[in-house]
Amino acid sequence: MKAYSFLFALVILWGCESDDNLRRNPNLLNINVNFEVNLSLPQFNNLNFPGNSVYIPDQGNLGLIVVNSGSSFLAWDAADPNHIPNDCSRLIINGLNAASTCDDPPNDYSLITGQPLVENLRFPLFAYRITESAGVLRIFN
Repeated sequence: MKAYSFLFALVILWGCESDDNLRRNPNLLNINVNFEVNLSLPQFNNLNFPGNSVYIPDQGNLGLIVVNSGSSFLAWDAADPNHIPNDCSRLIINGLNAASTCDDPPNDYSLITGQPLVENLRFPLFAYRITESAGVLRIFN
């Protein structure tokens, strides 16, 4: 019985992956973010409708992109994760995608999955946690 308990505990420990391992990206800093979005304010009104997104400057590496996917809210760092942050690496929103202008063709990402839409890109978008309570979104890491 002790052997089974030990084996079970060992499997559980191996099955858990640290959040730190998921966030390792040499191009981006892991900057502390704790920001609230009040959905009743005019600058965030677009987030009340599915399929819309909003850019929020001065948070994270190069700002935040918050998306209403229709079933939930998502928050991404607005810096291209495959470039060191600079003038061209801030992502520009285009519908439910976002792209940086550093390369030709540009690095393009899905704002729903965070995955690159271009082959051979190593890192997905840098995601933040998000909770909703009484019309206020809290974005944090």
